[in-house]
Amino acid sequence: MKVGIIGATGYGGLELIRFLHNHPEVEKIDLFTSSDEGTVFSSRFGHLLTIHDEPLKKIGVNTLSNFDVIFTSTPSGVTSKLLPPLVGVGPKLIDLSGDYRLKNPHDYEKWYKKDSAPTELLKDSVYGLTEWNEEEVKKASLIANPGCYPTAVLLSILPFIKEKLIDPSYLIIDAKSGISGAGNKPSQATHFSEANENFSIYKINEHQHIPEIEQAIDLFAGVKTTISFNTHLVPMTRGILATTYAPIFEGVTEEQLIDCLLDTYKNNPFVRIVTDVNSIGTNRVKGSNFCDILVKLDKRTNRVTIIGVIDNLVKGAAGQAIQNMNVQFGLPQTDGLDVVPLFI
Repeated sequence: MKVGIIGATGYGGLELIRFLHNHPEVEKIDLFTSSDEGTVFSSRFGHLLTIHDEPLKKIGVNTLSNFDVIFTSTPSGVTSKLLPPLVGVGPKLIDLSGDYRLKNPHDYEKWYKKDSAPTELLKDSVYGLTEWNEEEVKKASLIANPGCYPTAVLLSILPFIKEKLIDPSYLIIDAKSGISGAGNKPSQATHFSEANENFSIYKINEHQHIPEIEQAIDLFAGVKTTISFNTHLVPMTRGILATTYAPIFEGVTEEQLIDCLLDTYKNNPFVRIVTDVNSIGTNRVKGSNFCDILVKLDKRTNRVTIIGVIDNLVKGAAGQAIQNMNVQFGLPQTDGLDVVPLFI
């Protein structure tokens, strides 16, 4: 397979290179740029010395049409204009930017504050939450890779909503991310002096992943709801831990909740059900494509606490994108992704 990556200089793009380099079916990886044509990639990223010493290439429809798959790991607002000429001309397209996740263009413009992609492409794009949309991913020519926060949240709560074990009308979601989730562009919030030994909240009630989560709950569980969702920045590089609080329906037990998770994900290699609170945390999935889920019922309040943990750059971005590519091409989902978490 010939693979192209647009946006390889971001953290998500670098993770795509790391995993695709060891993918058994990938023969060639070409990197494309809109501004640094001719620059040898490893001269900017020394960890790729001898691994990718080729120059960055100029983006062009004719050049890109010769690939089997194109990954776009760009800031939002770029691929809405870049990808339309490429749809249907050859390569499978997997977009990590967020431009094709929301089906309603008005929602995108409201939450992202940018012009939307063409409506017809929004309708045709497939939401690539692999474990829940595998059949559609198989047929997709344009995949909207889910956001990092939505991946952790949705994988952990969808089974309970679909099986009517929790009340979806009252979902409170408290999510925390490492600083790499903000990208590699320096800012005051990610400056070492500002972020180190500091735990902060941002985009209160305004995060662009709110409509994405609500849309996916409707798509996969058939429930229209509104959520309370807030995000926090933790002084670590990688990882997301999303905690959801929800009321249970009468008579639901913790055993039922755990069995629901085990049954839902019994054939999914990257979802692990954890029952010991001491065995869940961001360093248990660091550098890997795993999502770990833990659920604990509070009988006193009749509410359940649901924990979803991922590496934001892998399961929340590059890893899930490659998992979707594997599904598209009929390959084992674990191809190129079968790695042990870093832990330390």
